[in-house]
Amino acid sequence: MSESKLAERNIPGMNKAARFAEAEHAENVGGTLKRIAVYFGHEKILVIGMLGVVILGTLCGVYAPSLQSRAIDMIAGTTDGKLAGTLLLMLAVYLIYSGSQLVQGLFSAHLSQRIVRRMREELFGKMVDLPVKYLDTHSHGDVMSRMTNDIENISTTVSQSLPSLFSGVMTVIGTVAVMFWYCRELALLSCVTVILTVIATKILSREVRKFSRRRQELLGTLNGTVEEMISGYRTVVAYNHQNSTIENFCVISDSLTKAGIRTDIFSGIMGPIMNCIGNIGFVIIAAFGGYFAIHGLISVGVISAFIVYAKQFSRPINEIAQVYGQLQTAIAGAERVFAVIDEENEEKAGEEVAEDTSATVTFRNVKFSYEPGYPVIHDFTLTVPSGKKVALVGATGSGKTTVINLLMRFYDLDSGDIYIDRQNIKDISRDSLRKNAAIVLQDTVLFSDTIRNNLKYGNENASEEQLETAAEMSRCQDMIRMLPQGYDTVLTGSGSNISQGQRQLLAIARAFVADPKILILDEATSNVDTRTEKAIQDAMQLVMENRTSIIIAHRLSTIRDADIIVVMDQGQIVESGSHNDLLAQKGKYYELYMTQYAGFAT
Repeated sequence: MSESKLAERNIPGMNKAARFAEAEHAENVGGTLKRIAVYFGHEKILVIGMLGVVILGTLCGVYAPSLQSRAIDMIAGTTDGKLAGTLLLMLAVYLIYSGSQLVQGLFSAHLSQRIVRRMREELFGKMVDLPVKYLDTHSHGDVMSRMTNDIENISTTVSQSLPSLFSGVMTVIGTVAVMFWYCRELALLSCVTVILTVIATKILSREVRKFSRRRQELLGTLNGTVEEMISGYRTVVAYNHQNSTIENFCVISDSLTKAGIRTDIFSGIMGPIMNCIGNIGFVIIAAFGGYFAIHGLISVGVISAFIVYAKQFSRPINEIAQVYGQLQTAIAGAERVFAVIDEENEEKAGEEVAEDTSATVTFRNVKFSYEPGYPVIHDFTLTVPSGKKVALVGATGSGKTTVINLLMRFYDLDSGDIYIDRQNIKDISRDSLRKNAAIVLQDTVLFSDTIRNNLKYGNENASEEQLETAAEMSRCQDMIRMLPQGYDTVLTGSGSNISQGQRQLLAIARAFVADPKILILDEATSNVDTRTEKAIQDAMQLVMENRTSIIIAHRLSTIRDADIIVVMDQGQIVESGSHNDLLAQKGKYYELYMTQYAGFAT
């Protein structure tokens, strides 16, 4: 956003830190998990397949220790049977178990990528339908962080953590069932450790959840800072603000580091604590198992099986505890993603713009404020006759660009009406409105694509002749011919391989190709030299014929021939008329003109 636009929206007491502080909001873990489950519902075959493999692996994992118990009892002579056959069966069960782990990994990899692809596409689809206001009031780096970091965390969790969670739950259920079948008393004693596990998990998870969310928010803030520095790097270097930029980055980075350390500490100590609790379980089994064996309640093989089962019982709990931090990070990331998806789309319903060629634009008692209590436009009333050229002039922050934002329905009015002929723009669909209007902004935006596709951005059906005519009229035909592939030259880095002035010429040509009823030029020639500007002005006289044109200009020499010049100040019209009439009045316009004529900046 240009400095002039930022000046129009200068709201007292609002700064970047305050906006990021407002990002804090309560978690809704249950609701987020339900929404994530919907994505799993679209991949039922993979989910069922993975669950089937998990169940098979769990059964093998639970059955193998019982075979080990039988083999030990055969060696001890307390049980009859064929030892070799039992050992071979135990080997086969362990091989099947290992194979199931491999297949489980393949299923989870496919599942995670499909779920994340669907989520990423939904998020990007939402982003292109968001109102302009949303992207104007949110850090671009934070929005991109949701598309990249948060989505990647979800992908990692689905591919790594969820399989551990599924298999862990199944293993715990199967293991506990078999332990109770072998010896109910010893199983109950072993389950004492579950109480300790639940208590430890509840305490630690609360801290993990809190710092996990904080870490994700700070990561978005950090990305926003980096994105802002890169996009404004020339300004940072030109004003020698490298040190202050580094200091600002380090403050945010330090906060992120602290939040990350605390998250990792609380999630990391879960594993050791769970291992300690598991070792307590081994002591209980060894002590009471030996006692029961001496009294003939269980065999030595059962004690051996219980030790393996206790390990199997504690291992998935430990794994769940260790990945809990990752799960919380993914849930926090998913919540941030859903927060964008839940934003209201830009309303596009409405009627079409009338097919007649006239396009009289009327502003009637328009009032608007970006933030309640800080009005930017006050009782703005203006008629732009069809086919005429109207220029908006005034000091920076007077509301000129805001008037264009309201006409294009980038923002909705607080009160008042805007008409195109007799149609209120509130009743016109945004698509139809913008199809009939072309805008050339002060901040040139081109895409990393061919020059041809950039020119056809507003009119995909434009012919080659229309492209050449537009290029000729905007005085960029010679420049295009000098490029290696002409119209097929790919603009890299959004046009970084051509000059700023050349980018401006292409943006003007793109507006010409769109062939609109309403043409809006917001400082459209600000980045071209005086000679080229004069040539463009001459060409634009032809392009503007039979088109309603609204021009925003600071250089008053460029709008002398405008049919109506409107002087704005503090969101209001203070003067209007032709160039000569306004000079004769010796009012605000006269002051602006004479200041420029004298060579001072406005």
